[in-house]
Amino acid sequence: MDLPAAATHATFPEPNLTQVLLGQKLFYDPVLSGNQTVACATCHHPSLGTSDGMSLSIGDGGIGLGPDRQLRAGETVPARIPRNAPALWNLGATDITVMFHDGRVATDPTAPFGFQMPPDRPLPGAVDSVLAAQAMLPVLSPEEMAGQPDENPVADAVHKNDPFTAWALLAARVEAIPEYRQRFGALQGDRAVTMPDIANAIAAFIAYEFRAVNSPFDRYLAGDDMAMSAEAQHGMALFYGEAGCSGCHAGLLQTDQDFHAIATPQIGPGKGGEVPYSDTGRHMVTGELVDFYRFRTPSLRNITQTAPYGHAGAFPDLQEMLLHHMGPVDSLLTYDRTQAILHPLPLNDFAALDDEVELLDIAAANELSGIDLEEAEMRAILAFLSALTDEASLKGRLGVPDSVPSGLPMDQP
Repeated sequence: MDLPAAATHATFPEPNLTQVLLGQKLFYDPVLSGNQTVACATCHHPSLGTSDGMSLSIGDGGIGLGPDRQLRAGETVPARIPRNAPALWNLGATDITVMFHDGRVATDPTAPFGFQMPPDRPLPGAVDSVLAAQAMLPVLSPEEMAGQPDENPVADAVHKNDPFTAWALLAARVEAIPEYRQRFGALQGDRAVTMPDIANAIAAFIAYEFRAVNSPFDRYLAGDDMAMSAEAQHGMALFYGEAGCSGCHAGLLQTDQDFHAIATPQIGPGKGGEVPYSDTGRHMVTGELVDFYRFRTPSLRNITQTAPYGHAGAFPDLQEMLLHHMGPVDSLLTYDRTQAILHPLPLNDFAALDDEVELLDIAAANELSGIDLEEAEMRAILAFLSALTDEASLKGRLGVPDSVPSGLPMDQP
């Protein structure tokens, strides 16, 4: 088997603990949302595997975490967040170069400051990593963190397509909090806080906190032949052999960081396409016909903890996701909508599946031939995927703070 090399200290950047501790506070602080009610942790909480346990969730306008989240009294939302909240495990690894389901943020030496960004969201200054570049964007999403026009100045700036003003407003808000001013001062002196500074701190925290490279599989790679069960080792042989899983789920973190169309069902409001409820994935970034309905290959680390699966969270467990890989088009065309995990809202979540043309377009773009597995082989692959869980990582290294410098309430599990 062509197994990857074991993780080493070089797998992750050397942390600046002062910056990491600052990033921890910012990650859990709702101060970075327009209405000061949503934090990064709202959709990426360690108690929910650094995701939120939902197919598609409620961002701004909600209260609570994951399945317990609900609309605040008197609130309505125009749409759910259009894509499944991706897990954060190992996103700080030095060889990770692509962010988001569609890869709209990526390392690119030819781009300004070295990172490709959406054309209407250019970086206002240098950032330390692709993970920091990614952290600049959720605060600008009306559904996620910014809120709707006329609700707050950040949302108004976003509505006017003025990201620089929105970022500046958030940075000034953080700067005005004495504890943040003191913590940033320890890092960078008296210089005013900017949004890139905030993003760098959040990225430093994520890279330090959410590392998962001490699973049974990692111990096996390091030379412990008894670290995995016989069934998991059989599953590993299939994964890296005749099942062909490693063709896309390659490398130490089981991702080729590339994009593939595998006919995953589209639910929710979509991100855009010829019809409002579609999501054409990578095509929205490149404009290339070949990229229709392609999405980034996710890492499989701690994958047992991060359901639901797929860019729209269509599948509630790993067995259903594996079954989809066995016959993608048949799975799409016979998709059981009760598998979607959604908060009850008066929204049409299945418009794409009800549109026969859109449904067949998704099917036609499929490039996964499928695999034929016996039941015992499926169990073995699932056992191997379980062996990618780093139990010690699940609580994080620093954990959840008791409070944040803004004094705002944090969503609690």
